[in-house]
Amino acid sequence: MNTPHPATALCNARVLTPDGFVEGLAVLMQGGLIVDLVADAALPADAVRQDLQGATLVPGFIDAQVNGGGGALFNNDTSVDAIRTIAQAHRRFGTTGLLPTLISDDADVMARAIAATRDAIEQGVPGVLGVHLEGPYIAPARKGTHDAGKFRVPDADEVAMATSLDNGVTLVTLAPEQVPVDTIRTMVARGAIVVAGHTAATYEQIRAGIEAGVSGFTHLYNAMSPLQGREPGAVGAALEEDGCWCGVIVDGVHVHPASLRVALAAKPSGKVFLVTDAMPMVGSDDPAFDLYGETITAIDGVVRNAAGSLAGSALDMATAVRNSVRLVGLPLEEAARMASTYPAEFLGLGDSHGRIAPGYRADLVALDDDLQVIGTWIGGE
Repeated sequence: MNTPHPATALCNARVLTPDGFVEGLAVLMQGGLIVDLVADAALPADAVRQDLQGATLVPGFIDAQVNGGGGALFNNDTSVDAIRTIAQAHRRFGTTGLLPTLISDDADVMARAIAATRDAIEQGVPGVLGVHLEGPYIAPARKGTHDAGKFRVPDADEVAMATSLDNGVTLVTLAPEQVPVDTIRTMVARGAIVVAGHTAATYEQIRAGIEAGVSGFTHLYNAMSPLQGREPGAVGAALEEDGCWCGVIVDGVHVHPASLRVALAAKPSGKVFLVTDAMPMVGSDDPAFDLYGETITAIDGVVRNAAGSLAGSALDMATAVRNSVRLVGLPLEEAARMASTYPAEFLGLGDSHGRIAPGYRADLVALDDDLQVIGTWIGGE
C-alpha cells in the first residue's frame, strides 16, 4: 500500500491570498496542489518545511504571449525541445505557465507547432498551457514585424487545423476586418479564444468581431487602429467593452505609462493583464536572432527589425511586474494579479490556476524585497 507523501509547507512568507497579503502564513502543498493555508504556528508536525525567510509569495506568472526564450524562437523550431527550452528560460523569471506563440507562418508550420504543443503537454513539460497563434489572419497595414507574404483568410480545413489542439488552450490573434464573422464564430465554437490584434479595423468592424465572439485584444495600443475623437478604432472599442480582456506589454517602450494608466482607469478591475511578447534573448546571452531570414537584434533592451518596427520584446514577467509597480504606480498586489490571476481567468483556467488558495495548482513564485525571483514551484515541484 502506498503511503502518501507528507505535505510540503512553504513557511515564513508574506503570502498573496485572494483577500490580499497575509504575513506568517504557510502554504501546504501535496500532490501538485495547494491543500491548505495555515498559520506558521499551526503547521502539521509531519509537514516538510521550507523556510522562505520572509520572502513574498505570489501565484506563478502566466504569460499568454511568448515567441521565444533561451535562444529558441518557436517559428524557427517547432519542436518539444524548443518549447522546453523556452519554458525553462522564462521560469527563471517567475513564469510557471505560458503559451508558446507562433507569429504568422505557413499552414504546415502551424500544424507542426500545434503537434509539438500537444506532445509537450502530454509529456508534462513544466508550464505549457496551450498555444497562441498570432496571425496569419491579420492586416497588412498593422503587420509590425510579421511577414505579409504569409497573410491569408483561412478556409474550413485550416480553421479545423488551427483549432485542433485537444489538451490545452488555443488562443488565436486575428484582425476582425480580415476574417468573415462566420469563421470567427466557428473558431470560438471549436473552443478557441479569439482576440483582435494587428488590426486596422474601424470601431464598427471591431464591434462586429466582438458580436461574433472576439473576447480580447493582443498587446493593447500596439499594431491596432488608435482611439481618435471621431474614429474610436480598435483601442476605443477595447477600452469601452467591459467584457473584453486586454494584454499589455509593460516594458516602458511599447506603451507609455500614462496610456497604461488610462486603460486601467477605463477597464473593469481584472480585465487588463501582463504579457511579455518575448523573443529568444530572454534568458539567453545572445541579443540577436533570425526571423523570416532577417537578423533582429536587441539594442539597449529594445527589439526592432531592420525597418525599425518593434519586433517583440526582451521583457520577462518579473520585470513586467516590477515595471507595473515602478513605472505605472500599481500596488504589488495588483501587479502580481495582472501577471497571474487575470491571465488565468482570460485563458479559462481561473478555477485551477492563478491563485494561492486550497484546490489550486501549486504554481508559485517567491520574490525578494527588490521583486527579484528567488524561487518557483510548478505543480509543487
